[in-house]
Amino acid sequence: MLGTSPQRPSRAAVLCGVGGQLPWLKVGNDELADQLDTDDAWIRTRTGIRARHFAAPDEATSDLAVAAGRRALANSGSATVGAVIVATTTPDRTCPATAPLVAARLGLTGVAAFDVGAVCSGFVYALAAGAGLITSRVTDRVLVVGADLYTRIVDPGDRQNAVVFGDGAGAVVLRTGHDTEPGALGFFDLGSDGVHEDMITVPAGGSRLPVDPARTSHAEKHFTMRGKEVYRHAVRRMAGSARAVLEQAGLSIGEIDLFVPHQANLRILRTVATDLGLPFERCATHVQEMGNTGAASIPLALARSHVDGASGVGDRILLTGFGGGLTWGSCLLTWPSLPPAVEPSRPEEEAAP
Repeated sequence: MLGTSPQRPSRAAVLCGVGGQLPWLKVGNDELADQLDTDDAWIRTRTGIRARHFAAPDEATSDLAVAAGRRALANSGSATVGAVIVATTTPDRTCPATAPLVAARLGLTGVAAFDVGAVCSGFVYALAAGAGLITSRVTDRVLVVGADLYTRIVDPGDRQNAVVFGDGAGAVVLRTGHDTEPGALGFFDLGSDGVHEDMITVPAGGSRLPVDPARTSHAEKHFTMRGKEVYRHAVRRMAGSARAVLEQAGLSIGEIDLFVPHQANLRILRTVATDLGLPFERCATHVQEMGNTGAASIPLALARSHVDGASGVGDRILLTGFGGGLTWGSCLLTWPSLPPAVEPSRPEEEAAP
C-alpha cells in the first residue's frame, strides 16, 4: 500500500515590500483648537489623537500614492509589477481612476491599473483583489496602495470630524509564492451592509445628487459621519470579521503576534482588542500621531512596523478594516524577511519623472 504523499504548497500572494508617505505638514491639536472652539484635552479624550498630517494645497492623492508606491517597490527589490491597485475615497478626479496615473508616474505604463472604493476598508479589499490576480495567474507581481486626502472632503469647521482625519498613503508589493513561506497572505473575510450607506458619506457629488451651486448646501458637499452609530458598528464588524478569519485558519487570538486594525480612533481600537481578548500591546497603533488616514491607515501601520522592527519573520499578522458602505474586511498573513526600510525623502524628490 502506497503511503500518502505530502500536500504540495499552493500558489499564493506573498508580501515582499512595504512603504509609506505622509505629507510634511504635521498639525497638532493646539493648532486646531482655536478655529474649532475646542482644546487638546477634549480631542485626546474622545479620539486619542495628538496630531495628524495635512497635504499641501498643490498635493493630490496620486502624489502621496506615487511616493509610497515608489518606496514599496524599492523595498521589494524590483520596480516592475503587472498591476497597480489604488484604494481611495479621494481620487484625483471623479473620472478617470487614479491608479493608471500612479502606474504611469512610476514608469509602469501598460500594466493593469484600477481603483477600489471601499472607504476605510479599501486596503483590505484591494489586497484581496491583488491576491486574486496572482492566484488566478493574471500577473506575478502587484502593487497595492491605500491613499487618502480626507482634508479635501472634511469640512475644516466641523469639530467632530476635522480633528479625527489626516492625509497619507501606504503601499505593499505582492509577488507569486507559495502558501507556506513567510509573507504569504492567508484567509480573507469581506462583507458589507448597504442599508447603512448614509452613516458615513459625502452626500453630494455623485449621480444621485450632483453638485448644483444653486441648490447644494455646504454640508452636503462634505464628509459626514454619525459617530455613535459608527462606533457600535465598527466594534461589532471588526471583531466579527477578525474572528471569521481566525476560524477559517483554525487559530485562536492568542496565536496572533500583531493585530493591525484600521486606525479609526484609539477608543475603537481598545474596545475591539478587548472584545477579541487581545492584549493591547499586541495592537499596532499610530492613530495618535497620524489620525485616521482612511485606506492608508493599515499599510502605513505595516510600514511603521517594518521601520520599528516590531514584527519578526514568520509572525502571524491579522489585518482588520471597517469603513463606509458599510464595509469591513480582514486578512491573515505571516511577516516576511524584508530589506531595511527606505526612508522618506523630501516632497520635491518625489516629483514625476
